[in-house]
Amino acid sequence: MTYPKLLRPVMVASSLAQLSLAAYPEISSDRCDCFLTNGSSSHYFTSHKFFDFRDKSNYAGVPALLGTPEDSSQADATSDYFVSDEWTENWGLQTWNNSAALASTGSDASVFMVHSPNNVYIEKNEDENADSDTYLTMRTARLKDFQSASEFESKIHNYHFLSVRMYARTLGAPGAVTAMFTYRELANSSDLAKVQESDLEIRTLDPPDYVQYTNQPSYTSMGLDLQEATRNVTIPDKRDWTNWAVYRMDWSPDATTWFIDGNEVASISFQTPRDPSMIIFNSWSDGGSWTGNMSVGSEAKLQIKWIELVYNKTETTSSRHKRTLGYLEKRDDSCYTVCSIDQTQDTGTAVVLQGSVAKISSFGGVLFWASVLSLALTFW
Repeated sequence: MTYPKLLRPVMVASSLAQLSLAAYPEISSDRCDCFLTNGSSSHYFTSHKFFDFRDKSNYAGVPALLGTPEDSSQADATSDYFVSDEWTENWGLQTWNNSAALASTGSDASVFMVHSPNNVYIEKNEDENADSDTYLTMRTARLKDFQSASEFESKIHNYHFLSVRMYARTLGAPGAVTAMFTYRELANSSDLAKVQESDLEIRTLDPPDYVQYTNQPSYTSMGLDLQEATRNVTIPDKRDWTNWAVYRMDWSPDATTWFIDGNEVASISFQTPRDPSMIIFNSWSDGGSWTGNMSVGSEAKLQIKWIELVYNKTETTSSRHKRTLGYLEKRDDSCYTVCSIDQTQDTGTAVVLQGSVAKISSFGGVLFWASVLSLALTFW
């Protein structure tokens, strides 16, 4: 049978669509109307950010520890990267200390702790069979008279539900904590009824396959533990926190859910944060019962190759959307192009799940867009 010339490519494309592997095409994030995450805590979000620390050799260098609290808190950034727009428009290095906690009767901290910009730096990857040139390191170290720690927080303080991930590991001596968490800033943080915080915490005094997750507060004003606020988890696949792994935290209205390398490991609906919050990463110790007390001269580090998040905010999220969103429970009319950061093998990129170019077929080195096929069929 002879077909009109116009219809021949249509029939070829139709056949290819049947043979398609249904791979999702990559797309620039700013062309996505929303992002749908996978897993049991699947939700829609409006915005995407990716921070990649794997190829920053120009900034690499391990700074010497600074010997006094004053020098530590007043330290300059360790490289030009931490004064670049990419960093300063999104993150703030912290310099606060725990003098207030030491003076409080409600804290058992025993060591003066100072956060220093000097402890956040880009480090050359010396791993055997390294898969990156560099990574970001957050250091905490015990000196004779104080604990030198590190912390950075998001410049956005009105995240209102999100999915945040880091590719990271923890190394070092017992007595430190490394963490990734959401935090609601309070004028009076001692009022437990107002605390809103979801934590991923690794304590280096714990067994190396042990991670703790909490929706704070984890105790009452009477000092009693709230068992339903905490999950103690063993890392899957006989791995531990000295190995590189993807740690993911999904904060939604109903629960906070945590994953390690794609495996759901904990979910807590009790005390799920309700109000807009920031994201914080830190590496620290204060000599208290929670962290333990590091030996003088010892160090611990949180090392991160990348951070990625999809999120909503309480204000208008983009000039294209022109809408105010705290949470998208389902796809709405303004969410036309639905994207994913989970259905791609290329970390940091987005692919189209639903929209005008939802799928791509490949055969014999020729690519056919599904939307083009639909258009061509109108000429049948």
